[in-house]
Amino acid sequence: MKIGIIGGSGLYKLKELEKADKVKLDTPFGKPSSDFLTGELHNIPVVFIPRHGSGHVLMPTEIPFLANIWGLKKLGVTHLISVGAVGSLKEGIKPGHIVFPNQFIDLTRHRTSTFFGNGVVGHVQFGDPVCTKLCEKLVEASQAVGAKFHSGGTYVCMEGPTFSTRAESLLYRSWGADVIGMTNAQEAKLAREAEMAFASIALATDYDCWHASESEVNVEDIIKVMHENVETAQRIIVETMCNLPTDFPNSQNDALKYALITEKSKIPQDTKIKLDLLLNKYLN
Repeated sequence: MKIGIIGGSGLYKLKELEKADKVKLDTPFGKPSSDFLTGELHNIPVVFIPRHGSGHVLMPTEIPFLANIWGLKKLGVTHLISVGAVGSLKEGIKPGHIVFPNQFIDLTRHRTSTFFGNGVVGHVQFGDPVCTKLCEKLVEASQAVGAKFHSGGTYVCMEGPTFSTRAESLLYRSWGADVIGMTNAQEAKLAREAEMAFASIALATDYDCWHASESEVNVEDIIKVMHENVETAQRIIVETMCNLPTDFPNSQNDALKYALITEKSKIPQDTKIKLDLLLNKYLN
């Protein structure tokens, strides 16, 4: 078992992190957002990467999602935890609260969300995009550290980088969605194709713009709440590692077993080489 963690660079400043080392990787899908940081948390091997790059230089649409997930897979990650800021679409989810979404609505338009293509077709099951057992461990850790959290909920993933209009925000509320963000859908989909168990820690920073008593979303307010939320997320992650057994199962270990549609003989050799990390055990 090896745990991957995607989030902001501030998330990784953990005094409990041991054997820290930076790893630079090139991938068949280009350069990742940044170097990977490897180490151990309470004897659990972990790999970190800041999705927006060091210094937050990448817009959500510019994030090299495929390279990031491929790199995590290359480094042996079996379970992936995604941490990121979201806007709240529910009165009860207040800024500063933590949400553990278990469903996604993907409204992005300009991103690649799959490793498949270029001569190979695959369709993974995605009805339940979050690993229930991994999420349960995060929830238990949240209880232990006294975080204000909500277990379950629907995450709307928008393209960005502009925040929602009021009409859009009200529409998402009418769907019964709980939070809105700009990054999790691609990470969840690609993690499934990479056969990683996935869970999300969504950090509510604002009420989007639907809330009648709130002004429009602004970055200054988001950053202020985000700093507080990151400290809570750090405690949750450390507490999770303290109580995670080393033989914790990967619920998606064979997610691609019945996903491949293309006849093996029809897959181009260069595509086989590019996807060898993911498909080797099924093609050979």
